[in-house]
Amino acid sequence: MFSYMLRRIALLIPVLIGMTVVTFSIIWLIPGNPAQTILGEQASPQAIAELEEQLGLNNPFWVQYGSYIGDLITGDLGVSMRTNNEIITEIWPYLAATMELTFFAMLFAIIIGVNAGIVSAWKQNSFFDYACMLIALVGVSMPVFWLALMEQWIFAQELGWLPTVGRSDPRAPIEPITHFYIIDTLLRGNFDQTITAIRHLVLPVIALGTIPMAIIARMTRSSMLEVLRSDYIRTVQAKGSSQGVVVYKHALKNAFIPVLTVVGLQAGALLGGAILTETIFSWPGVGRYIYEGISYRDYPVIQSGILIVATIFVFINLIVDLLYASIDPRIKY
Repeated sequence: MFSYMLRRIALLIPVLIGMTVVTFSIIWLIPGNPAQTILGEQASPQAIAELEEQLGLNNPFWVQYGSYIGDLITGDLGVSMRTNNEIITEIWPYLAATMELTFFAMLFAIIIGVNAGIVSAWKQNSFFDYACMLIALVGVSMPVFWLALMEQWIFAQELGWLPTVGRSDPRAPIEPITHFYIIDTLLRGNFDQTITAIRHLVLPVIALGTIPMAIIARMTRSSMLEVLRSDYIRTVQAKGSSQGVVVYKHALKNAFIPVLTVVGLQAGALLGGAILTETIFSWPGVGRYIYEGISYRDYPVIQSGILIVATIFVFINLIVDLLYASIDPRIKY
């Protein structure tokens, strides 16, 4: 297992190098002069020349790339051209907000999706099976922005049960420690603010987690049906084991590998694709941070944001690969 882990980690090195090449190349792929694009069409030649000197655009590509890699190794992601703040410190609150939202969205999707898929396979062709698969089909087909707007209309405007925007009550702001608001409020022992933070999470979590939930439910059902028809399951049933033991102890572990693949892919997709949900619910996440960087042509922010999200996605895939080997030791690549 340890040697397998080392091989998988070693394979990440060329992937990470490739990501740095792509993200660094963003500024080179801009049509025309990057300095002209950043400063605008009305910029003077002197201002353009000064910015080219400041960004090192007069140096060859590989010299600039080497300087970029050197800065990354030391943890220097550059400075935002819009705010003039260091990106490494500026991006963390946004990244923490997205990670908190993604974590609970995936937790919601896994708990509901896996159990719905298990029961659907267990009660195949029953009313519950047909109902779950219909809901899953609707969930996969439903646009995220439409679901988010319907949630705001029903649960916030009509019923007044839940807040519609932000991460906390602006009249009682949460003083951050880690910028994970639920953890911060628990660390401070302020349980009222914990409840407030959870209430702000409910609607965006459901909006963001519905599509992954539906995909996980369908994949779990399909995988469980295949496993439940296998010979060793019939042997376990013949020994008199209860249906719950057969399903959750013997069948689920072998059926979970394809489900785990979907979970890993969906977690990475949510982390990088939560911008619609963040925009509708005014959630200050990394998606909105990168979008604002694009709007202001803040290329250091765009480069750093894309690199961080892509790196997290790669490490999620690494964790999934390691879990494969943990669940089924026969798996070797």
